[in-house]
Amino acid sequence: MKIAIVKETERGETRVAATPETVKKYIALGADVAVEAGAGMSASIADADYAEAGAAVADRSATLKNAGIVLAIRGPDPAALDGVAKGAWIVAGLDPVGQRARVDGYAAAGVEALAMEWMPRITRAQSMDILSSQANLAGYKAVLEAAAHYGRAFPMMMTAAGTVSAAKVFVMGVGVAGLQAIATARRLGAQVSATDVRSATKEQILSLGAKPIFVENVAGIEGEGSGGYATEMSDEYKAAQAELVSKHIAKQDIVITTALIPGRAAPRLISDAQLATMREGSVVVDLAAEAGGNVEGAVAGEAVRKHGVTIVGADNMAGKLAADTSALFSRNLYNFLNAYWDKDAGRPVLPDDDEVTQAIRLTRDGKVVNERLTSAA
Repeated sequence: MKIAIVKETERGETRVAATPETVKKYIALGADVAVEAGAGMSASIADADYAEAGAAVADRSATLKNAGIVLAIRGPDPAALDGVAKGAWIVAGLDPVGQRARVDGYAAAGVEALAMEWMPRITRAQSMDILSSQANLAGYKAVLEAAAHYGRAFPMMMTAAGTVSAAKVFVMGVGVAGLQAIATARRLGAQVSATDVRSATKEQILSLGAKPIFVENVAGIEGEGSGGYATEMSDEYKAAQAELVSKHIAKQDIVITTALIPGRAAPRLISDAQLATMREGSVVVDLAAEAGGNVEGAVAGEAVRKHGVTIVGADNMAGKLAADTSALFSRNLYNFLNAYWDKDAGRPVLPDDDEVTQAIRLTRDGKVVNERLTSAA
């Protein structure tokens, strides 16, 4: 079994889907590993490091030739997979809904596309969850980005010349990224508050030393969707939350939004009118900017200024910490392949009735087979 690691071609993508550490582990399983020259350069991994780990470093054509598994951060162009073995696996973050035409291309090319971002959030798959591993560092980096744009200090400082007040940071969305943002802002000395549509997150917010800000008087809404994700809220809840947020963000220095619903556009959390109530010099970091944005006026990859507020539209925030996020992403992929590795077959085997298989398999035998895609067609 040959495993190929390709160089990312999408603009701004700095990560790589394997490291010398995981290359050694694949070889220990009995696989041959080929890495496209320059694949790890932007993640501070030299070709020589891959070669030392036992991989063959070559151009793209030679890397893909007869490969049974292709690993990537983002889905490669189906037209650029010439030479792979029949029925080869493409294992990556594939954005199945946003890139549906590409999924159809994988089916037409006869490859089996496995969307790692659709990994179910079950106990045995935690170590394979690319969304969590990448969101963790994205939440950390979001706070650093906010600090870089904020013209004041984060912690309270008492000096002979007077006292500097602590920055007030409000985190909206308490998933993996939000929890790390809370923890990082607290470590920097900020006064932190947070909110989420899932009432169960109150305890998590309190455990990190932050203040929970929640809608209290809308009964029967827990906000917990399948698989631990947030779900869409009722109109009643949205109205109550908007009123609460409006009052709270007017007093904040920094707001970090992290709300995403898989397979859907990001929910709008902050309107232009709400932005206008914020203090001059305030900063908003929108981690959902690539999915349409939680903040009205956010532009992915840009920092724009409106009403005296700087809105930072995150664009692959995880890629700004490429060495660390690549290491975590590559371990997620290895943990997945290793869990299904069949020693007798010399390759991983996915049982058709397995919960993970059914969740992540998009294409097989020339067809799109994932129910989330076929039911939406």
